[in-house]
Amino acid sequence: MISHPSRHCAVELQALPSRIGQVRRIVSAQLRYWHLDPLIDQASLGVTELLSNVHRHAQPDKICTVEIELLLGRLTVSVHDHDPTLPTLRDADPLETGGRGLALIEAVSESWGVRPQGSSGKTVWFALPAPMATVALPPHPGRERKKRSAQARSAAVG
Repeated sequence: MISHPSRHCAVELQALPSRIGQVRRIVSAQLRYWHLDPLIDQASLGVTELLSNVHRHAQPDKICTVEIELLLGRLTVSVHDHDPTLPTLRDADPLETGGRGLALIEAVSESWGVRPQGSSGKTVWFALPAPMATVALPPHPGRERKKRSAQARSAAVG
């Protein structure tokens, strides 16, 4: 038996600067819906870095899929692109204006990694622990209506 339900959201996009902000807002809204507000800043920073890497480096195109999944108290954010070239964590020179994305992801996440997928590309992911008090998910809308209807009938009778 799974003690906490799974939640999943996926968005396919072209990793252009204007779209990165939209995806960041989608991720933030989804985390608010799942009552994971404490993770919004970390997840937004991480997804921004991963999408910026796709925009800057991915070949032959900038098409990618962003997925967020909540499973058993852990939020995983992943970005799949079509470029099989694997990213590497490196020490950026203090005067360089780039090259710190994976170091930032490593700093803000519980864990991260890369899953090569051969000629179809790769998936870069990071995970954040979900605070147990906030893992409770909103009730299913149909169940909430039934509960209110039962309460209304009970009040009418009593």
